[in-house]
Amino acid sequence: MQAMEGHASDPHVLEAAGLAEADMIIAVTISDEVNMVACQIAHSLFNVPTKIARIRNQSYLAPQWSDLFTRDNIPIDVVISPEVEVAEAIYRRLEVPGAFDTLPFSDDSVRVLGIRLDDRCPVVDTPLRQLTELFPDLRVRVMGIMRGGKLFVPLADDHMEIGDGVYIAVEKRYVARAMGVFGHEEEAARRIVVIGGGSVGMFLAQKLESRTPRLNVKLIERDEERAAYVADKMSRTVVIHGDALDPEILREANVGEAETVVAVTNEDEVNILATLLAKRHGCSRAMTLINNTSFRSLIGTLGIDVHIDPREMTVSTILRHIRRGRIRDLHSIADGAAEIIEAEVLEASSVNGRSLAKIKLPRGVLVGAVVRDKKVIMPRGDTVFQAGDRVIVLALTDAVKAVEQLFSVHLEFF
Repeated sequence: MQAMEGHASDPHVLEAAGLAEADMIIAVTISDEVNMVACQIAHSLFNVPTKIARIRNQSYLAPQWSDLFTRDNIPIDVVISPEVEVAEAIYRRLEVPGAFDTLPFSDDSVRVLGIRLDDRCPVVDTPLRQLTELFPDLRVRVMGIMRGGKLFVPLADDHMEIGDGVYIAVEKRYVARAMGVFGHEEEAARRIVVIGGGSVGMFLAQKLESRTPRLNVKLIERDEERAAYVADKMSRTVVIHGDALDPEILREANVGEAETVVAVTNEDEVNILATLLAKRHGCSRAMTLINNTSFRSLIGTLGIDVHIDPREMTVSTILRHIRRGRIRDLHSIADGAAEIIEAEVLEASSVNGRSLAKIKLPRGVLVGAVVRDKKVIMPRGDTVFQAGDRVIVLALTDAVKAVEQLFSVHLEFF
């Protein structure tokens, strides 16, 4: 990889960067307009086949302008809207209290959950091969274990320890039971306080209103004009104008009675301090948006339960479109240490017609689930892959290319 300095939408700079020979342009500068112009130039001057752009201003994405990003207008093939994706990710975490990550696969028939183990977990120190014997109908597979800041793919004789962060694949209808087996039986929040009325906070509140009508949602926004704007967009959410670091404002929001506080302002420091204050007032669970990677090592020690990394979601979206093979979905996890991939088995794939035991999976790869004709299969050694199967795989970064090759027919973008 080579870096160069210059204006991202300058034709001369793009030409010098080798755009004329590129198969794809990924425009993710802080300026929507620069990203759009760069894609237009890539299309008009250099005939680049695939164009991806990050667009943050939701006005560009309004339904009445749905024809804006088309080949005949502004030719962008994939639009990334980080704020919408972050709001969706937070909503998924709220659906499964106790999980620090919740990733849907294969039309949400399978979920990969990130769970932190504590002394309530009854299966710590148990070899993984015994989990099936203890819970034969649980339909769960441990895909990865984070221990001491390092993620590894476990073997059958490995065990889990208190303090581990584990990633499990589970059929959606067994999520609640799986959470109980791993020591988490928290009830879903009924009272939620959202701190920050920017795009993420507003989108999240709107999702909570539309999808979970019985929730009590309050939103705190420091800017008076923005607070009025957000209040106008809400039907049931109570919008409070004030500083979330002010104890009086937190009391007005009744944060001590809330099960969950979600801090999503544009300032990491405010998000961290506001959630800590909320927990001191009695709030049970804290979720916070963190952009600065240097703060992440502090999160666990401070008592923040879940942190959300918007860049991880942007990276995941981009990787879905640049991975080779029939990749249906993809999520980057653990600060890029691994990817969880949903791949489709094609007729000409090397895995088609072969059992899991006979496929030489590279080190650092584990198959968590197979979905066939909408039925979820928890794989065993004698599970034979068939064309059309959706396979959910965890691959450490060094092993991702090998996974691509397993599910590829030839080297081109699908």
